[in-house]
Amino acid sequence: MPKGAEAPPFVDRSEPAPADGPLDRVLRSLHPGASWNAVRRLIETGKVSVDGEVTRDAVRLVRKGSVLAISMRARRPTASETLPRDAFVHIDSQLVVVRKPAGVSTVPYDETETDTLVDRVHRALKALGRGNAAPPGIVHRLDKETSGLILFARTLAAKRALKQQFRVHSVHRRYVAIAHGFVEAQSVSSRLVRDRGDGRRGSTDNPTLGRDAVTHVGFLERLDGATLVECRLETGRTHQIRIHLAEQGHPLLGETLYLKGYGGPILDAPRLMLHARELGFVHPSSGQELRFEEPMPDDMRLVLESLRRR
Repeated sequence: MPKGAEAPPFVDRSEPAPADGPLDRVLRSLHPGASWNAVRRLIETGKVSVDGEVTRDAVRLVRKGSVLAISMRARRPTASETLPRDAFVHIDSQLVVVRKPAGVSTVPYDETETDTLVDRVHRALKALGRGNAAPPGIVHRLDKETSGLILFARTLAAKRALKQQFRVHSVHRRYVAIAHGFVEAQSVSSRLVRDRGDGRRGSTDNPTLGRDAVTHVGFLERLDGATLVECRLETGRTHQIRIHLAEQGHPLLGETLYLKGYGGPILDAPRLMLHARELGFVHPSSGQELRFEEPMPDDMRLVLESLRRR
């Protein structure tokens, strides 16, 4: 497509997937010129089905030959389509632990955003006969493009107790990520501010500004042009892992915000290569220590395997 030309509009059509891969990547390959955002919006608004089943999971793994159909007359979302039963890792009267898919905001970014994760959890709990009148309480958040484990409270008392655990940094959180370049094991500590001077969040040398942030980075595997790392959060500031690795010269694959100053080759990825793999905390009622682990999702695993083969 010539530079500056607009991609043709989507129309009703059905065709086989030409290769294995995440749904958004396969669909985009069938629509040259369409942006990632346009393709993901198409999926998230219920206009795409795989082998006859509507899916709103942009990174669902599809197999070569699966029939991908676009219908511009989308049906209203149902709980089973937006958040399946197996997305719930743990449910009790006080809290739920959920597998968050990439591409879904935890809460609305502004008043125009709908169908966020908290909305989907609320609908799905009702469909399971375990819903409350009020939506689940927000205890912490994951970035829209980050996948993995996330915790919601179901009572005010549980929300207060769980937020206190986050406040004193007693919650266990470990992420897995793919970063550009060779990343050595290290601990990164800085004070993060909302605006480092260019409208982005970042670190400051001014001890009177910002909030302390500490990320412990562990080496897992050297790849072709990148490194598989694990990150344990001692604090939980917005975009903390992304900022700390980028400021060390190793932005994550799929990064769009924190690339300033990086001069190396940009490796392709369908979204931010960051996954919340482990989550542990003390149950607010029983006092039991709970620990959950979620394997790397298919879209991230495919990127990892491609970097191993190169």
